[in-house]
Amino acid sequence: MPLRPQRWTPPKATPRARQSRSTPPMPEPRLIDLPGAVPEDVVLAPDGRLVTGISGGAILAVDPRDGAIEQIADTGGRPLGLHADPDGSLLICDSERGLLRLSAPHARLEVLVEEVDGERLTFASNVVADEDGTIYFSASTRRYSFEDYLGDFFEHSGTGRLFRRTPDGRVETLLDGLQFANGIVLSPDRSQVLVAETAAYRIARYHLSGPQAGTSGYLVENLPGLPDNMGLGSDGLIWVALVTPRNPLLDMLLPLPGILRRLVWAIPAGLQPKPVRTAWVQAFDFDGALVHDLQREADPYAMVTGVAERDGTLYLSSLAESAIAEVRLAP
Repeated sequence: MPLRPQRWTPPKATPRARQSRSTPPMPEPRLIDLPGAVPEDVVLAPDGRLVTGISGGAILAVDPRDGAIEQIADTGGRPLGLHADPDGSLLICDSERGLLRLSAPHARLEVLVEEVDGERLTFASNVVADEDGTIYFSASTRRYSFEDYLGDFFEHSGTGRLFRRTPDGRVETLLDGLQFANGIVLSPDRSQVLVAETAAYRIARYHLSGPQAGTSGYLVENLPGLPDNMGLGSDGLIWVALVTPRNPLLDMLLPLPGILRRLVWAIPAGLQPKPVRTAWVQAFDFDGALVHDLQREADPYAMVTGVAERDGTLYLSSLAESAIAEVRLAP
């Protein structure tokens, strides 16, 4: 696909973007091996198990106590973001098939959304649901597939979207023009929904109720890394996976004429800028204050794309590994 570069001047990176570990560093993780690669997201199911989707389409339920694994579904596509409902059902964003629902383990998958406004839904990314059945979900880009996602970072297309699906099945676009829309969190009071803009290093906020209802802004801007999936922890915090630090070369190229990015995109993939391998998560409150910052070098786990927190334990998923990582926070 021909690159259509859009100019953008990123905010100046903070010194934190150049550091390879936090102080203190993220504790060493325990790995729970999986029978497949790239568990892009991880969520906690009501029965205490972890749920993730891997390359090839398998949806796995994993017991964190003993590592026992049950395959509960297969999307036949590329599952990304997940949401586990209290009733045991599961919402799945599949980058190839759209928004899916699994009513129970081994049940038949239901396609909830495969097109929006007559246009096929591409790159469904992350999802969360309200207790009344309203679903919020993101699509990262109109332009690129999961396999070619880096093209969107070079292009800076701004074609990501945030959607709302009402209980009667209607789908409306809440936000358009997002820079690689990704992880989603619904606030506990249901007053706002947050969406990570991975390619803009920020977390956008859409107000659902109150005096600012229908308007948007930002919870956090100028993050030191690229935010991916997010999760609301049992501690009430917004846990954010930072898949990689900001890339200085890409930051330098983004404001310049697009021909330069076309030239870089045209060279062999092995010579193009690569995401730096690291393990990194941060947690914020709903005022945007940083509460936790945990990073370590990429050993034994890297490129964290999802995080779920329960009672002081983090569960991490990855774009590069074949395992879920368990990290116990210091008391």
